[in-house]
Formats: sequence, C-alpha cells, structure tokens
Amino acid sequence: MQLDLTADVVTLTQQLVDIESVSKGEQAIADVVEAALTPLAHLTVTRHGNTVVARTDLGRSERVVIAGHLDTVPLNDNLPSRLDEETGLLHGLGTCDMKGGDAVILRLAATLPEPNRDLTFVLYECEEIDSEFNGLNLLSQSHPELLTADFAILMEPSNGVVEAGCQGTLRVDVRTTGERAHSARSWKGVNAIHKAADVLARLNSYEARKPVIDGLEYHEGLNAVFVRGGVAGNVVPDECVVEVNYRFAPDRSEAAAEQFVRDFFDGFEVTLTDTAPGALPGLDRPAAKAFIEAVGGPDAVVNPKFGWTDVARFTVLGVPAVNFGPGDPMLAHKQEEFVPVDQIRSCERALTDWLGETR
Repeated sequence: MQLDLTADVVTLTQQLVDIESVSKGEQAIADVVEAALTPLAHLTVTRHGNTVVARTDLGRSERVVIAGHLDTVPLNDNLPSRLDEETGLLHGLGTCDMKGGDAVILRLAATLPEPNRDLTFVLYECEEIDSEFNGLNLLSQSHPELLTADFAILMEPSNGVVEAGCQGTLRVDVRTTGERAHSARSWKGVNAIHKAADVLARLNSYEARKPVIDGLEYHEGLNAVFVRGGVAGNVVPDECVVEVNYRFAPDRSEAAAEQFVRDFFDGFEVTLTDTAPGALPGLDRPAAKAFIEAVGGPDAVVNPKFGWTDVARFTVLGVPAVNFGPGDPMLAHKQEEFVPVDQIRSCERALTDWLGETR
C-alpha cells in the first residue's frame, strides 16, 4: 500500500487507520510513512526501528517538534474504518487515538516546504505499551539531538483544544508492621492493618496543592489506590501495605515530589515503586504564545493536562510541550472509537495557519 499525501486529511486518516498497527506490529505502517516522506526534497528523513523522523533545516530562529504515535491497542472488531457521511464521524481503531493526528502531521510535512519555523516530525512506535518499548523514549536516549526544539506539540486527542503540559505521577508503598497472633488472643500481637488507620487518616486530611503555572491551575492528588494485608481468617496480621498514587504539578521535580510524599508519611516505611515527571506548559515562550493565538484567537481556551502523556519526555529534554489533536480522549481504546472529521480538518487548518509559509 502507498499513502497519498496529496489526498485530503480525512482520506489520509482512513488510509492510516486501515493499516493494522497494534503495538510491536508497526513495521507496515512505518514502511509506508517512510516511503511517503522520503521523496520530499525539503525533508531529511531517518528511520529508528519503527519510528520515522523527518526534519526541515531552513535556519529558522525557532524549531518545533510535532509528534504522534503510530501504534494502536489490540483490535476489537473495529477495522476497517467506516466514514458516516451523515454524522461526520470516522469510525475505527485508531481514528481518535491517534491516526487523525498522524494524518495532520503527514499533511503538514507534505504541504509546508517553507514553514516559518523549522519543523521536526516524529511518528513513533509502541506508545500504548511499556515505556521501555516507547519509540519517543528510545529516541530521547539514542538521538536526543533530534528532539531539540523551542516547543513541542504532541497530537494526542484533546478535542481540538490545547491541553498544556501534564502532571507527573509516582506511586509508593506505605508499609506498617506488627506481630502475628491468634485472633482469639489478639492482645498477644500487634495488628498491622489497624496501624494503617493513621496512613488513611493522613490521606483523608490531605489538602490538594493547586499551583498556577503560566496562568493554568493544576490540581494535585494524593490517593490510596490499593491496600494489601492479611494472613488468614484467624490470624492478627503482621504487615499491611497501602499503595499511594501522587499526581503532582509540573513545577515539581520527581525528586521534590518523592520528598513531599516521604515527609507526608513521616514515621512510616515508604518505598518508591514508580515515577514519571510532569511537563511544564511553557506558555510564556514566543512559539507557544503564537500557537495558542493561532488555534483559538486571543480568547483561546487552554486547559491544564491532569493526566500523564508523552509530553513529559520533552520536559526532561528542556522542551515545553502541549497536547493538541482531534478526537475525544474519553473514546481512546474503546470499541466504538471515532473522530469527528471536522476536528481533523480544523486541527490541520490551525497548524497550517500558525506555521504559515515564508516565500
């Protein structure tokens, strides 16, 4: 199969959707993307596994990375694509998450040989599975220079409005210990589950931090997500573990977030089990300001991103980033996944207007 980069963005989305590309099975789609981009004389195209990178090198004063993942979750009887002309909805696996965004990227790559900013387009593999396979993560380790930029846009579905940055996330195990005893003689032991009451009390009394960053109010969260404990129905347990998830605003580093949690649970054994950094919105940067105005005018709606996305990988590299793409993120991974075609077109139009052309 060949991609037609001269086709309209909705047709191109359909072409991408109809290429099955479940995580770790992206070779076919990466092959056609590479083949479509390589003949474009204004781009330098490189392949890294099943991640394709295409760059302009025009000597502009700013560089912007525009990225999207090529993989999808497993099929669920939702291929091939189906366009409902009456409702204006394109149905099928990956329509929302995120081949509509990928189609916009490819159209920009094909139609803007002289953009007003240098551009790096990244279409990468394995976003939907463990981070160790994530193409953007691997690229940031092997070729970080390819992701150097003043600003980045991740075209994850955001209903066609800007969601700036993202919050970080970490998980810890908060452990209490006691002494086993027969439950008929419980006073001979120490109940570790009962001792966890103070852990839960502290969580109940937690007051969320709500920092304002670049005019956006983030809302942190500290929550118990699992409780593990117990030996048998007639035994006083000697251990209890409360697993706690902390969603922290992007003005906090992973180290600062971890220290906050350790201080919060002072007196308890705390073990860090997982962590990922947040991403600063960087809306004070000239490229970001121009982007916001281009996509929404002076009164543009910009929302903070409370969940975690790959924009965080750009913060590690010192690049402010936002999420901006067609589709409702609530439909991602659902069997009935779809994307409004008007959103695909409006995202393409907004980015084309922002990047313009210098002739």
